[in-house]
Amino acid sequence: MIPTAVLVLLVLLVLATQTGVFVIERTYPPLGKKFVVAGAALNVVELGPRNQTGNRTADAAGPPVLLLHGASCNLEAMRTPLGEKLAQHHRVILIDRPGHGWSARERESDSTPAAHARMIEEALRQIDVGPVIVVVHSLAGALGARLALDYPERVAGLVMLAPVTHPWYGGVGFYNSLVATPILGRLLAHTITLPLGVMLAKPSARAVFLPQAMPENFVRDTATLLLLRPREFLANARDLVTLKQAVEEQAPRYGEIRAQVAIISGDVDKTVSTVIHSRMFAAAVPNARLIVLEGVGHMIQNVALDLVVSEIEAMMGRIGQGTAVAAGE
Repeated sequence: MIPTAVLVLLVLLVLATQTGVFVIERTYPPLGKKFVVAGAALNVVELGPRNQTGNRTADAAGPPVLLLHGASCNLEAMRTPLGEKLAQHHRVILIDRPGHGWSARERESDSTPAAHARMIEEALRQIDVGPVIVVVHSLAGALGARLALDYPERVAGLVMLAPVTHPWYGGVGFYNSLVATPILGRLLAHTITLPLGVMLAKPSARAVFLPQAMPENFVRDTATLLLLRPREFLANARDLVTLKQAVEEQAPRYGEIRAQVAIISGDVDKTVSTVIHSRMFAAAVPNARLIVLEGVGHMIQNVALDLVVSEIEAMMGRIGQGTAVAAGE
């Protein structure tokens, strides 16, 4: 009787997960355009100044800005409020990282910053865009650094918000490690992850904002529940468990980065250590500028929006001056 009861429970959980996925995907439908690259299909959203007929104009100031989100979320976490504010005057490109949001990847093993950098650079070539200012948050810090290392001609500047850049002490959470295991992980992702995640989504997001308050309706406005779909939760766990080795391998190369870099972090960030990551990265990169905000936690783009925008625009100005000087030589 016990095995039968367990089997019935698992079937009910699978059905509940499938129903949940159906509801979530219709609540948060894809809004971008798909670009097929080697190993993935990436969802891309473009924002920027438009004329009265709704067409994008060519008078956006400075180089385009590429916004890349961190773990356990999708491009909406960078769109609101940062992308929308930048788009008042600049061309903004947002991409769901491979396997997240509405971007799909063919292999779960393509979880490293190197693999994601290759895919994103290929998508940018298809968009036919020149050098961009890359703005990254949290886990995507490792991705931004990798783009600057592997595709320096693509990165006009790099703005890093509470970035992950170096190996750290400890792991990435017991449940993520479980989900990353081959058989048990799939069982968990297709049964209890979504029902449990729906209950924990708001408390978990609130904890990431501490000591600041989470904006009202943040989980709803950023389509956070998309993470709970099995294929995305598996990809997210895989990204997290392979990240430490990835940054350990690429960290010795950081001195090669020649792009201008601005790093903004909070001194009480409990999610990503400012000392281990931001300070060490700033010390390793020749053209890095570090700003540490007192009493601020992990969600820099929400808490210090005006500062982030001003740093991006100041970088645009420096890049423009450098281009003008080079043209005059």
